[in-house]
Amino acid sequence: MGEIKVGDVVGRKSYNKDIFFKVMDLVKDNVGKKHCLLKGIHYRLYANAPLEDLVKIESSELAFYLREHTIKSNEHMGRIFARRQKDREFILGRAAKQGENDKNNPNNLDGFDVPGAVLHIDGDADYLDLCLTTYKQLSIPANGYNIEEEQQPKVVESLLKKHAPDLLVLTGHDGFIKGKTDFSDISNYYSSSYFVEAVKAARQYEKSRDDLVIFAGACQSHYEAILNAGANFASSPQRVMIHAYDPVFVVEKIAYTSIYDPISIKDIIAGTITGFNGIGGMETRGKYRMGIPKSPY
Repeated sequence: MGEIKVGDVVGRKSYNKDIFFKVMDLVKDNVGKKHCLLKGIHYRLYANAPLEDLVKIESSELAFYLREHTIKSNEHMGRIFARRQKDREFILGRAAKQGENDKNNPNNLDGFDVPGAVLHIDGDADYLDLCLTTYKQLSIPANGYNIEEEQQPKVVESLLKKHAPDLLVLTGHDGFIKGKTDFSDISNYYSSSYFVEAVKAARQYEKSRDDLVIFAGACQSHYEAILNAGANFASSPQRVMIHAYDPVFVVEKIAYTSIYDPISIKDIIAGTITGFNGIGGMETRGKYRMGIPKSPY
């Protein structure tokens, strides 16, 4: 298989290669033992593993993995568009409803969509590109910035002032530090404290959870602390891995649910890949507006 180097895709033998990682760096510990710093390919996880625990993933195995991921993502997108079409027909019927004596309005009115706009700040450039591509496919207006987790609290307020979004995503990579045991201690996480401070900074800009909807966190993040800081949604209740696209699927449901309608938490989390083990939050109103009529110009 050859020597493992930075940029290789690897799996951990001790975890039966359950997650594929990219090697970000090779380091030595205080006794000279080689370790690799890893980040998940499709899961927002940082990890540190001894070199002898890693196996390089063959190109054929990686191709199969990526193909299976693409198929599942496309199936998920198909369900989103089907749900959205059904919701749109209901909202259009409600918005264009006529009274018995209203003779001036035609019955074939069409409307135009004004979904909620997103500001996405991501500590991982690769994931950000994937998410921005997905927002575009889902017709969600979005601005994205690749900013390291520890820098996010310093820049979030200025970016909120610049873009005035309806929804804010603060994510990247996180993880519970190996060897630690206290899940309630935020210092035992790689990035959770940065997400907490970034949420607090965002709430200095906009205190209302209705006016600015916030998703924050990554794999194994300190869920309770992030929610207490002011987020509407956070990861990870059971300290599990979350998928790279989970933040997108959370905000998509909100961006395309009418402002008239509260959304059940169950419906929002059901739209994610990870589910309730990885994502949780609180009752939130939609950010979608229907406009009528649609101009022919």
